Amino acid sequence: MTAPTTSVPTADDEPDLPRPKDTGDPFDRDVLPTPPGATAGLLRSLLAPMKARVTVTTLLLLLQQAAVQAGPLLVAYAIDRAVPAFRDHDHGPLIAVAVAYLLCALVSGGLQYAFILASARVNQDVLLDLRGRIFRHAQALSIDFHERYTSGRLISRSTADVESLRELLNEGLQELITVILSFVYISAMLLWLDLGLGAVAVASFVPLYLLVRVYQRRAVRVYRVRSTAIAAVIVKFVETMNGIRPVRAFRREAANDADFLVLNRRHERVNGDAMLEMARYVVGSRLVANTAVAAIVLWGAYRVAGGSLELGVLAAAVLYLRRLYDPIDRLGMFLNSYQSAAASLEKIAGLLAQTPSVPEPSSPVELPALESEHPGREVVFDGVRFGYRTGGEVLPAFDLTIPAGQTVAVVGSTGAGKSTLAKLLARFYDPSEGRVLLDGVDLRELAAPELRRGVVMVTQEAFLFSGTVAENIAIGRPDATREQIEQAAKAIGAHEFISALPDGYDTDVRKRGGRISAGQRQLVAFARALLADPAVLILDEATSSLDIPGERAVQRAMLTVLRGRTAVVIAHRLSTVEIADRVLVMEHGRIVEDGSPAGLIAGTGRFADLHRAWRDSLA
Repeated sequence: MTAPTTSVPTADDEPDLPRPKDTGDPFDRDVLPTPPGATAGLLRSLLAPMKARVTVTTLLLLLQQAAVQAGPLLVAYAIDRAVPAFRDHDHGPLIAVAVAYLLCALVSGGLQYAFILASARVNQDVLLDLRGRIFRHAQALSIDFHERYTSGRLISRSTADVESLRELLNEGLQELITVILSFVYISAMLLWLDLGLGAVAVASFVPLYLLVRVYQRRAVRVYRVRSTAIAAVIVKFVETMNGIRPVRAFRREAANDADFLVLNRRHERVNGDAMLEMARYVVGSRLVANTAVAAIVLWGAYRVAGGSLELGVLAAAVLYLRRLYDPIDRLGMFLNSYQSAAASLEKIAGLLAQTPSVPEPSSPVELPALESEHPGREVVFDGVRFGYRTGGEVLPAFDLTIPAGQTVAVVGSTGAGKSTLAKLLARFYDPSEGRVLLDGVDLRELAAPELRRGVVMVTQEAFLFSGTVAENIAIGRPDATREQIEQAAKAIGAHEFISALPDGYDTDVRKRGGRISAGQRQLVAFARALLADPAVLILDEATSSLDIPGERAVQRAMLTVLRGRTAVVIAHRLSTVEIADRVLVMEHGRIVEDGSPAGLIAGTGRFADLHRAWRDSLA
């Protein structure tokens, strides 16, 4: 995908490196579409709250440059006025020049120190704001986005791309402002000291400007590819480390090494291209600068010899030119940082420009109050149609009513639409047509906090965050007391194993709950759901990854959690169906059987066949 204003190199630009097939979907590439003006708008919004501090910082640099640029003028005065006066035994002018030069140095150093402190605070606040925006926006984006845009790319946006911007803010902007101020100050001083020398010096800026423009155009392409190459390396690394178990189980190490080598070499090559462009610019700028200085020195010396130019003026002009041309190399470093940061900022702007496919309602409503003796809510799928972007329609004209307090088990073959039904009820997606109602309220009219209080989903993978067992149980209800947390765990049957952990409820479960077993993680997830106290609970194959003892423990916990609530249980193992009031059999997005477990088992339909096959497998 290309941004509207610049082009991204295609596979033809790098024929020796394998590229993934381009499907036309921006999610298959690293660059999301960036609306026109989004990048500049993002930068303005980041700097807008800091206008006063940015103004003070700029003023400090203006004064610092004024103190710095006074030096050559003092040298010219010393050569042409103070030294002749000293020969006539008048020491005052030379002492005044020395004192003034020292004062300029002290003032310049003090202002530079103040500028560095002020600019560092502005820069860090900008980066703090940007990282926070990326994190908050990524959490707000819909499940659809996260299923298509890899976590490695998000990590790249918030690390490598933000780091590129940090380098620009910390170093590059000061170089740019210094070069601009030097150009203005020195051009004015040279023209004031001597119109002829000033005109020649200003004329030398033309080839330097053209050189900068050529470098900028070439660097745009290089740094776009470089940013993508960095992201590809991060994505591959994160994907491999997250899937290290199947990597080891299927002996994918060698194949992954080969894939990573291709990405790593591409990263190396584009870094080399960036350095080559930088080298070309530095050599060209130094050649132009040194040629200009040599020409001015020769012409100035000829004029000094002829008496039409004072020696001090020539010395000051040469010093000014050196001060002007020396930052030209550093301007290349700024352009280097700028191109990298511009490519990164555009990608960040593209990410922040993404809008949730499941938006918050503009005028949210609240659910009706629950009666204490009826904690469940009625669920209605009214004329629902739904299909994923990457495939065909999954639910065609789907209708279903689940009375409040009823537990419904949903069974069917893979791809029948069971998990899609659960995701629509949890509002991970919105239907293409029709409505999903909770006590008569369309889910699209509920604010996220209201919906999450009413509907909770427990998935097949009971994801635990790094932190204590108590913190993981309290995720759905952060204000819960320790007593309430322990009561939930006791009700589920998890208290015994939690108490046996090294630090009990304060035991750190580590990454993804790796310190405890799959069955124990699932019990913690049920304790979390019970503590959250939802009116509607969705269990998406919550026992499919457990062994028989673990499944039995979780089933006992399910009886506690489901009591009185409306529940949708996506069942992989038919043993789970036994706790349901009602069973739905789905095929190709449609309900083909609907009845009580006992009634369907006694019949001759699809569920009866599945149940007989399951019983035979246990024999």
